[in-house]
Order: sequence, then C-alpha cells, then structure tokens
Amino acid sequence: MTRFHIALSTALAIFALPAFAQPDAAIEYPWCVQYSGRDGGGGRNCGFINYEQCMMTARGAGGFCEQNLFYLDQQAKRPQRSRKPNN
Repeated sequence: MTRFHIALSTALAIFALPAFAQPDAAIEYPWCVQYSGRDGGGGRNCGFINYEQCMMTARGAGGFCEQNLFYLDQQAKRPQRSRKPNN
C-alpha cells in the first residue's frame, strides 16, 4: 500500500506542476487591425510591427489599422546609459 501512495503522490505532483508555472509575458506590438463584423461583432489583432504590415492584412480581411494604445515602446523599457564625454 505504501508504493501505491508514493506512486499516487508522484502522479499528482507531476500533473500539478503546470498550475504553478509562471505565464510568459505578453508581447505587445504597436499596430492593430480592427475587423468589423456583421451584427456588431468583430475582432482585433495587435500583432503588427509597422503600419504597412498591418495594412496588408487589413486590406485583405476588410479591417482597418490603428495604433495599439497598450503598446509600450521597447526603447522606453530599456535603462538609459549615461554617456561620458571623451576627454
């Protein structure tokens, strides 16, 4: 009976591990396609790095492009290094 309990505990631990995993950070891109659907439905895809890429998708799918209001510029996230003048 002890082996059964050990095997059961091991199986439960293996299946419970994904519940404690940290989710990956969401990747935000600067441009979104807003799709207009019938009956007021639609969708949104914010996976475009530039306006041209966004428009190529939007034109073929009946949508339009707009800037992603939740996008934080990657340059703003980086710590700024101080530059010392060369003497």
